[in-house]
Amino acid sequence: MDTCACALELLGMLVYIGSWLCALATTILPQWLTMSTALLPVESYELGLWETCVVQDVGGMECRAYDSLLGLSSDLKLARMLMCASLAVGMLGMLVAIPGLYLVNSCREHGGYRTKRTLTIIGGVLGMISGVLCLIPVSYMAHLAVIHFFDDKVPDVVPRWEFGDALFCGWAGGFLLIVAGLLLVSSSVCSQVENTPALQRRHQLMGTDVSFRKRSEYV
Repeated sequence: MDTCACALELLGMLVYIGSWLCALATTILPQWLTMSTALLPVESYELGLWETCVVQDVGGMECRAYDSLLGLSSDLKLARMLMCASLAVGMLGMLVAIPGLYLVNSCREHGGYRTKRTLTIIGGVLGMISGVLCLIPVSYMAHLAVIHFFDDKVPDVVPRWEFGDALFCGWAGGFLLIVAGLLLVSSSVCSQVENTPALQRRHQLMGTDVSFRKRSEYV
């Protein structure tokens, strides 16, 4: 396998792991949406998928989990399901792609490099799917925040939710998951293209050897 394809594999796997951790942090962090009011400038509120928090300027922070799953809004339920699905698909993709890496000594006795290449491609595709699943809830929550922020029906004195740090972390994680999947698929395609001339030369040598044996037997 060429050094370039091997480097693409390693880079893709490193980006894969880092972006999956970003998606995990996005799911756990409560800073999806933030809100501060003029009436209480010393306090701000944070909204997450699992809890809401009150942050004070003096450094205190108090969080409270949601009381009931049935009482959640449909937006939070959808975001929860999609983020959990993104983490599950991403983990599955990593578990599939790791045995397909060239530096990992596995799956070489069952189909050789073709099996490893197939595993790498499947892992890359799963990584891209995981990235899309991560970007959908993050972008949807940001879209709702923008709509409510610029709603003319709401008086100006009413506080509004704004983007939190978790949204930016989710955008980065989803985009990098797609990039990691593309790197893994590209490495497999490059290795396949580079191995084709070698296979052709091997078949030519085998054909020449067979024809030489036939001539020797005839003589």
